[in-house]
Amino acid sequence: MYNFQDKVVLITGASGGIGRAIAKKFSQDKAKLALNDIAQSEEGLKSLVEELKKMGAQVKYFLADISKYEEVEKMMAEIQKEFGKLDVLVNNAGVIADRTLAKMTKEEWQKVIDVDLTGIFNCSKLALPLLIPNQGKIISISSIVGQRGNFGQTNYAAAKAGIIGFTKSLSKEVGRFGVRVNAICPGLIETKMTETIPDQMREAVKRLTSLGRMGKPEEVANLIAFLASDESSFITGAIISIDGGLAI
Repeated sequence: MYNFQDKVVLITGASGGIGRAIAKKFSQDKAKLALNDIAQSEEGLKSLVEELKKMGAQVKYFLADISKYEEVEKMMAEIQKEFGKLDVLVNNAGVIADRTLAKMTKEEWQKVIDVDLTGIFNCSKLALPLLIPNQGKIISISSIVGQRGNFGQTNYAAAKAGIIGFTKSLSKEVGRFGVRVNAICPGLIETKMTETIPDQMREAVKRLTSLGRMGKPEEVANLIAFLASDESSFITGAIISIDGGLAI
């Protein structure tokens, strides 16, 4: 358990499996929560907010497409009005549109780049004025695919590799303000998204993973909470794998 009493945490893509786990972890650790997702996911956000309020959390959701600068700008203004500050930004939102490059459309390429990479630019840039006064933290979710590549995921791999370079560069820029910027690279995690992967492929990945299993969203959430806490006060610009040994 960490103490995030009176800390405000923004989590993008909060209605998904990993996002929900992150929200629950910060709620358990007494943070105030600003939860984001797109309008199509509003019902999922509502149910999560209701669940967290029953746990005693102070929480509000904000609809915004993070790939659109103006929508993120409006969301940050709303968060400032609602909470008065921001202490932690968790760049969790992401999409996939898998296809080999030979068959990939320009729309499939652009959609993944817009959400998975440009979305992190939008959120991080517009959150900085709120984070700097509080020596805040930015934690972004990259992927093992951004480190190693993957068949049929040139768009996703490019975006996730971009997050790694973005994180290292931004950490150099804002360290002087006490703002820490880190990224994590999950391997195969048990979510609705990975449920669509054929069983044969999932089993093959498990065999390549040193721990012989998939990760749990709660394990990802625990790492993010650590990076947001004072326990990691000398860690910035780090790219931390959480993949059960898959990348070894």
